[in-house]
Amino acid sequence: MGGKMTGYCGLDCSECGAFKATAANDDAMRRDIAKEWSKTFGHDVTPESINCTGCASPGVRLNYCEICDIRKCAVGRQIDTCADCAEYACGKLQEFHKMAPAAKQNLDNLRSGRAGS
Repeated sequence: MGGKMTGYCGLDCSECGAFKATAANDDAMRRDIAKEWSKTFGHDVTPESINCTGCASPGVRLNYCEICDIRKCAVGRQIDTCADCAEYACGKLQEFHKMAPAAKQNLDNLRSGRAGS
């Protein structure tokens, strides 16, 4: 699996460790990511939970992505990404982009038609 896969919020799913571990079906990578994320996010992340095919895919997603309000909104509106939304950028998205400025840039690029693939 190669190339950029932009999630609803603008994150590049193809750069996510969970996505990479799932694509490679690599249990060692899952263990490493679970350990790193447990430390980073301050709660127990299990290797078994490290499975994701991208938030817009029909496959499996991380638990967090399943409950994500941004994802739920985009799915409900039947849009490819938040860049396609008439209400871009809503308050939830703006708050998220404070933590993930690269995701904002990805959506801004999509909106302006400069996005690469």
